[in-house]
Amino acid sequence: MDNKSDPSTLETYGQVVLTWISRYLREVEGRPIRSDVAPGTILEQLPPRAPEKPESYEEIIGDLDRIIAPGLTHWHSPGWFAYFPSNTSVPSILADLAAAGMGQQGMLWATSPACTELEMVMLNWLVELLDLPRDWRTDGTGGGVIQTTASDATHLALVVARQKARVRTSIEKMVVYASNQAHSSIEKGARIAGYEHIRLIDVDETFAMCSRALRTAIMADKASGLLPVFVNATVGSTGTAALDPLLEIGKIASEYKMWFHVDAAYAGTAMMCPEYRRYQEGVEYADSYVFNPHKWMGVGFDCSCFYVKDRKPLIDTLGIVPSYLRSDANRAETVVDYRDWQVALGRRFRALKIWFVLRAHGAEALRAMVRRHVSLARAFGDWVDGHPCLVRIAPVSLALVSFRHVDGNNATQLLVDTINASEHSFVTPATLKGEAYIRVSIGQMGTQAEHVERLKSLIDGSLYSRNHSG
Repeated sequence: MDNKSDPSTLETYGQVVLTWISRYLREVEGRPIRSDVAPGTILEQLPPRAPEKPESYEEIIGDLDRIIAPGLTHWHSPGWFAYFPSNTSVPSILADLAAAGMGQQGMLWATSPACTELEMVMLNWLVELLDLPRDWRTDGTGGGVIQTTASDATHLALVVARQKARVRTSIEKMVVYASNQAHSSIEKGARIAGYEHIRLIDVDETFAMCSRALRTAIMADKASGLLPVFVNATVGSTGTAALDPLLEIGKIASEYKMWFHVDAAYAGTAMMCPEYRRYQEGVEYADSYVFNPHKWMGVGFDCSCFYVKDRKPLIDTLGIVPSYLRSDANRAETVVDYRDWQVALGRRFRALKIWFVLRAHGAEALRAMVRRHVSLARAFGDWVDGHPCLVRIAPVSLALVSFRHVDGNNATQLLVDTINASEHSFVTPATLKGEAYIRVSIGQMGTQAEHVERLKSLIDGSLYSRNHSG
């Protein structure tokens, strides 16, 4: 290798890249949120083959501006109101840089004790911050592990539930239950895990799962000779941030000896604030639980925290120990080997991001951010309620507002198109029971009242223009 990989080169060009990132973050508010490049634009600028000769770092880094930046969607813009947030922060970026430099492969405790033990402690910290059951700590019967995404965690829970139930029946008779508003990863994960029976349960007027409908479906399946195996409850659904009744669902799961999984991918971060913990009443019934610090906590993607009440079924399902992965430590069963807690063998040093973020910001500041976003959403919801042309389709839930135009689907879609054609606000359109609506998710770390006011002005301007053009 040439001197391109010399550590002293890192000092020189690492500073150049950090300067580029710093400039990007300072300027992101002024950039159009959505890229306007046509399909294939980036492809056309990339050579069809890898270079045989080295290129200069100046040229490589320069292509971040010339080729890459024009094709970016700016998730970190304070005008980002689409999907759910996917935040990063300065401490998370610094942790990612440090982790990349360390190059750890944390598949076993023996391959990186610091990687494993920091993750154990960070997942324990989050148990305390979110007021989760204490037996979910790694010094209890269960424990936590960082997965890539909530989808991966849910797929894993489905597999473990299937393995546990195999002593009772065959996979052909197992049934999975979830709200008809649950994330698509539930259905996808069930298919991947081989389940043939997936029941999507009706919801109430708030779009939360109806526990009575769940019980009815379970009783019907049992009468047909099927075995209820897995039920998912959502704390903050993707469509409307609906909040399923965990306590009611958990009691039903316990009664029928089902695996109870809680998907709090979005809303989990809000549980740092005591006033929102009523939304997770009944979480102690859960066999597994997932939330994403990479959504609302300022920990850069990817970082999804997966907890189990009892780690034994998880390890029994995934634990395979070939000779080349054995060590004195795991023979003595004195350590955690996280390769037995996930599908993949290899794993990155993602706990470092949580450590940096929680230490640099502190829990108080993160709680204040969540409360600010919730307050902005409630104020925006009040504005929608008072607007003659708009109507909410669901309660304001945490920091998500779901609404439509009173004139129906075409008018709602025109409003979406107008908002998203602007440079500095971006929302997500969706449909529910054939009715188009708009999701405004307030959660980007830099979003302030002024950015919500800009969105309101944009909506008002669009409605005024349309009313006077007709």
